[in-house]
Amino acid sequence: MKNLIAELLVKLAEKEATAKEQMAQIEALEIVVTALVRKLEPQQHLAMTTSIETAMDNVAGANEDDALLLRNYIEKLLRHPRQ
Repeated sequence: MKNLIAELLVKLAEKEATAKEQMAQIEALEIVVTALVRKLEPQQHLAMTTSIETAMDNVAGANEDDALLLRNYIEKLLRHPRQ
């Protein structure tokens, strides 16, 4: 029983480490994307936003809740980038 608990704790620690690494990657990508978005000319920003919105409209088979979450986050990045 102790071995089972120890194995579960090791697996939990591995998952936590993986989750932290993924969060760091996501944060890094958000910083890079924000920097790039801020450098765009207004016309380029509009074209990119329109293209992304069109792509999101064409997403088929996505879970509605997941698609809404993704859409909201994309909008946040494009319209209100991190300060």
